[in-house]
Amino acid sequence: MALLGGFLLFAYLKKFEEEASGGAPVKLLVARKQIEPGTVITDDMLATRIVPAAYVETRAVREQEKSRVVGLRVATPVQAQQTLLWTDLAITADDKRDLSSLVQPGMRAVGVRAANDDKSFALMRPGDRVDVIATFPVEGSTQRQSIVLLQNVMVLAVGLDTSAIDTTKAQGGSPSSQDLLLNLSLTLPEAQLLALAAEKGRISVALRNPDDVRITDSLADLNSNLLTDSKTRKTVQDFRKTPTGPVKLPSTSAGGQ
Repeated sequence: MALLGGFLLFAYLKKFEEEASGGAPVKLLVARKQIEPGTVITDDMLATRIVPAAYVETRAVREQEKSRVVGLRVATPVQAQQTLLWTDLAITADDKRDLSSLVQPGMRAVGVRAANDDKSFALMRPGDRVDVIATFPVEGSTQRQSIVLLQNVMVLAVGLDTSAIDTTKAQGGSPSSQDLLLNLSLTLPEAQLLALAAEKGRISVALRNPDDVRITDSLADLNSNLLTDSKTRKTVQDFRKTPTGPVKLPSTSAGGQ
């Protein structure tokens, strides 16, 4: 009873201290040095500061949103050690960013178009990260093969929209056919690989959590005849339990694995 009472007292004091200090800590992005208007934000320009929740502005950019702001241009001056705000960035509907200005040195913007019956692209935003999956026929067989072509790829633009903030509701509009085109940030070899895959079959993308930047190694290619194999289905389902590990599937005579 004495131990339980001591634990409850400790928990109460900790909660009281947290509330008195302004609530749970929140990690915000701050500028390491002064950033001038028109400057493209890079990773080394940003640092993290912990601030109590009660003192966090709704416009403040949180640490987990870092991938959404790297590559954007600053619209107003940001002083050193100043919290980065969404209003500091040139991302309003009236201030569209040129796609070329978002492309980092050494990278390329490459377009991927959704199938006619796929409207999921319209729900994505610039700054999101996706995995690219290619599905195409297996030569000399009626089977089809699916491979994970690229992982953790940044979306630079959705249709004509290069804004990281959703302005669809503000404009009172709805997704159009232009929303079915994604521009991805790729290296030249990745662009070549995507072009080859697009010639052979269908390209689809899988949206990632912005905080999940893991790359999964040794992913097996899937063949359509494995859909009827219960062992394969169980292996794929087990992958949910250990998403960082390789998937080993039985080989097929049609050329897929």
